[in-house]
Amino acid sequence: MTQNPVKIAVTGAAGNIAYSLLWRIAAGDVYGPDTPLELSLLEIPAAVGAADGVAMELSDSAFPLLRNITVTDKADVAFDGANAAFLVGAKPRGKGEERADLLKNNGGIFGPQGRAINDNAADDIRVVVVGNPANTNALIAQQSAPDVPADRFSALMRLDHNRALSQLAEKLGVLTTDFENVVVWGNHSANQFPDLTFATVKGEPVMEKIDRDWYVHEYIPRVARRGAEIIEVRGKSSAASAASAAVDHMHDWIRGTGKWVSVALPSDGSYGIDEGLVAGFPVTARDGSWEIVRGLELNDFQREVIAKNVEELKSERHAVSGLFN
Repeated sequence: MTQNPVKIAVTGAAGNIAYSLLWRIAAGDVYGPDTPLELSLLEIPAAVGAADGVAMELSDSAFPLLRNITVTDKADVAFDGANAAFLVGAKPRGKGEERADLLKNNGGIFGPQGRAINDNAADDIRVVVVGNPANTNALIAQQSAPDVPADRFSALMRLDHNRALSQLAEKLGVLTTDFENVVVWGNHSANQFPDLTFATVKGEPVMEKIDRDWYVHEYIPRVARRGAEIIEVRGKSSAASAASAAVDHMHDWIRGTGKWVSVALPSDGSYGIDEGLVAGFPVTARDGSWEIVRGLELNDFQREVIAKNVEELKSERHAVSGLFN
């Protein structure tokens, strides 16, 4: 067993997503069953007491890998020496609030957190932003951490990816593991693009097994609006599934995966997505780094839907551009 524990920081630690996420992390589902770990829980001052209660429950769970738990309302303390960070806490949209207002208000959270990561985190820090609007919140954090390589910041598209697999598996009556080359492009929003153009099931093209009208008019919007559907049915937002997806994301980033997964990364200009925008791409992971899948030939429909996402992300970036000066 590795002697030196890794340190994992989780923000919004008293919230519903973190309540599911922290037990998975403590059980070893991110770094593996042989790596001891420390947890650093960050909350706003008013919620530190609740986070203390979460820490007590984690302690009572007697996880053999868990060496220490810190609870704090200070970002520099939370990210000090952190090897991985899950930025879960975010400000939800208030009544009558426009999306631009939401983005700017979240800038007051993710800007300081990005600076604290820049100044205090370990050299191998990896960050996944879960709190919505995740893509642009990740951009804010990344732009606030100039000394950290841009590709160490990512936003969670894995929940959309998992939803895309689940809906398709249900339609075709197969397992989610039977699919290859599924991807969700763009923004974690209603405009996201669950793309089956390159997908295979048991080695055969998926598009030959489904009706295109169902794909365009039912499947794509169903995946994109699944979160709203769950709120309508359950009365609460997706928490456990978001936590599970965040674990999948960080596990694959650290330990590698040969399969395509969907990750929002700062764009390098690939596929016509403006450089710097944090957008969903098909990626694999090797040696602790994400690698965008290269050389895909996109058809007119793909380019059109991806371009719509690019315009939305550019609009969001413009709304928060004042935070980068």
